[in-house]
Amino acid sequence: MRFIFKLIQVVLALATTQAFAEKSPPPAIGNNPAYLKDSNGAAVLSNNGDCWHTGAWTPKLANIVGCDGVMATATPVPLPSPRVEAPPSAEPPPTVIAEREPVSEKVTLDTDTYFDFDKAVLKEEGRGRLIELATRLSGMTVEVIVAVGHTDSTGTESYNQKLSERRAQAVKEFLLSQALPADRMYSQGKGESQPLASNANRQGRAENRRVEVEVVGVRQQLGKAN
Repeated sequence: MRFIFKLIQVVLALATTQAFAEKSPPPAIGNNPAYLKDSNGAAVLSNNGDCWHTGAWTPKLANIVGCDGVMATATPVPLPSPRVEAPPSAEPPPTVIAEREPVSEKVTLDTDTYFDFDKAVLKEEGRGRLIELATRLSGMTVEVIVAVGHTDSTGTESYNQKLSERRAQAVKEFLLSQALPADRMYSQGKGESQPLASNANRQGRAENRRVEVEVVGVRQQLGKAN
């Protein structure tokens, strides 16, 4: 019976830890150069909840709690202080609550359509797609824009890495021409290291030749007066 009681305690503790992790805010980055951070110093997360790496990332710098599986040591949570109610005034002034709505936008450019073969110059179709993206971002406070280039496995790894970097840089430069913030924009190449499909057939290789543009920001909304 004592063993069953201990087992129930362990299961409840794991469930509580998991529930807390799901509700925790993005981790603070501090001065660690291995991760992208927003204007508040918090980690920029991908759609999968992973922390975005910079080109300076190495396993030795993977020490941010909440990124790359790094766990924090459990600490006791203090009880909240008693709430003191202020005496109501005769005519409270109306207030307007400004709410910041998180916005995430991701666009994938098929390089077979938006770039010529083995080239890193955007075609007219690619420029039009990026103009549409920039238009949707108008009126939004952009925290970070990341352009990531990918290739299939045809050719050498070193050549594919450079090609993916050139195409990501071309996308970044065009977005800069659309008056998007330069200090919030990054580009990087992943070469052939992150395929979406199998490189064993033509269709799979075409899916792997791509540039992904991910945008994270907030849109200001005015709440009702109260």
